[in-house]
Amino acid sequence: MKILSFCHISRACFPLPGFIIFFFTCYVHRMESAKLTVIGPSDPVTAILGQETVLPCHLSPSMSAANMEVRWFRSEFESFVHLYRDGKDWFDGQRPEYQGRTELLKAGLTDGIVPLRILDIRRADEGLYLCYVQDGTFYGETVLELRVAALGSAPLISVEGHQDGGIRVVCQSAGWYPEPEVLWKDRSGRHLPSLSETTSQRDNGLFETETALIVIEHSNQNLSCCIRNTVLNQEKESAVYIADSFFPRVNPWMVALSVILVVLFGFIGLTVYLFKIKGKRDIEIEKRDNEIRWRRSMAPIEEANVTLDPDTAHPHLILSEDRKRVRREDRRQDLSDSPKRFDCWACVLGCEGFTSGRHCWEVEVEMGARGGWAVGVARESVRRKEQISLSPEGGIWAVGLWEGQFQALTSPATPLPLSRAPSRIRVCLDCDRGQVTFIDAGDEAPIFTFPPGSVPGERIRPWLWVVGGSRLRLCP
Repeated sequence: MKILSFCHISRACFPLPGFIIFFFTCYVHRMESAKLTVIGPSDPVTAILGQETVLPCHLSPSMSAANMEVRWFRSEFESFVHLYRDGKDWFDGQRPEYQGRTELLKAGLTDGIVPLRILDIRRADEGLYLCYVQDGTFYGETVLELRVAALGSAPLISVEGHQDGGIRVVCQSAGWYPEPEVLWKDRSGRHLPSLSETTSQRDNGLFETETALIVIEHSNQNLSCCIRNTVLNQEKESAVYIADSFFPRVNPWMVALSVILVVLFGFIGLTVYLFKIKGKRDIEIEKRDNEIRWRRSMAPIEEANVTLDPDTAHPHLILSEDRKRVRREDRRQDLSDSPKRFDCWACVLGCEGFTSGRHCWEVEVEMGARGGWAVGVARESVRRKEQISLSPEGGIWAVGLWEGQFQALTSPATPLPLSRAPSRIRVCLDCDRGQVTFIDAGDEAPIFTFPPGSVPGERIRPWLWVVGGSRLRLCP
C-alpha cells in the first residue's frame, strides 16, 4: 500500500506542543494506512471453458469499499477488464472482449470484499489479473492467476484391424485444454505402453488426441483408455474387451479378399469424397458469382450520399466539418446528453435512413495503433444509453476488425480471413429483401452477406464504430 505523505511541514511553524500533536496524528495515520492491503488467492484460480468463474479479492483489515475505486485489469491500467468508481460500474474504455461478460459482486462491498465474476470463460481469458483498489490518495493491488481448463469427450475406442500378429486398437478424444495425459490400462490398472500417440491443437485452441495399441491374444484383451486433465485432476475412461474370435487365423484367401475389399471400398470412398468436394466448390463459386452479379446490378440503382449525424455521435468521437470523417479521441467532449446520442459504445449513425429500395455506399478504413472498427447498418430504434449486443439481435448488421480478428458481427461472431480485411468496404442494403451485403471495393469480392429477411422492415441507418486510433471516412 502506497501513501502520499502530508506531514512534511517545518517544525518552526508550530509551537512545541502543537508540533508533537501534529506529528503523533501523522504517525498514527501512517500506521493505520500501512495495515490496509489488497489480498487475493496465492494459488491460481481454475475455470472451466464456457462456464463462469469468480476471481476473489478483499481488503485487510475489513472496511467498506463502497466509495472506493475498484479496477480489475491485465497488462494495461487504462484498458480495464472491469471498473467500479463513484458507486457505480463504468464501461467506457472496457476491453472489447470482456464487454457484457463481467460483474463486480457487490454483496460484500461494505466489508471490503470486491470479487469479479467473468461469464462464458474463453481460452484467451487465461493469464494474470490485477485487483487494484484506491481510496483517495491511498491505493493497493494484488496479482492473481486464472487458469482455463476443459474436459473433452469420452474416449472412443475402435478396432482398426490386424497388425503384427495382434489387433490394432485406437483411442480418440477431442475438446481438451490444456494438453491431456493419455494412458492405456489393463484390467488390474497397470499402464500399458502405446504403439503411437498423436496430440494436436485445433483452431479453437482445444486439443484432440489419438493413441494406438496392439493387443495380443491371451494378453491384455481386457483394457481401458483413460484421458486425464491434470489441471482439474479429472479424467474420462472407456473400456473394451477383445474376444478370441477377433484374432487372426492365417488364411491366404481371406487375406487376399480383405485386401481387395479394403482397396475397393477405399476407391469408392475417395470417389464420393472428390465428388462432394467438387460439388461444394461449384456451389461456392456460383454463390460468389451471384453475389457479384447482384452487386453490379444494384450499384447503379442508388448510390447513397451518406453523412454522419452529430446528434448520435458518442462524446469521444470527432466528426469532420463535412460530416464524412470520424475519429476517436481519448478526451470526452462536453456535449448535450441527447436521447439520440450513444454513451456506452463509440458509435455514430448516418443522417440518412432507408425503408425501401436498394442503396450502396463505401467506407474507407484506416487502422490505428491498438485500434479497431466496424462498419454496417443499424435499425432506427437501436439502443443508445446502455450496453447493446453488437449483432442482429441488438439491431446491428456489420463486419469489423479488432483485437487482430476480422469478423462478421453475428451471434456468436463469425470469423473471417484476416487476409481479406479490406481498406475500403462497400455496404449494400436491400430494404425490400431485408438483406445486407459487404463487398471489398478493391476487387469486388464478397466479404459477408446477412441472408434475406434478416433485416426488419423498419427505418435502417448507416452505422460506424471506432476503437482506439482508427479513422473512418465515407467516400463521395
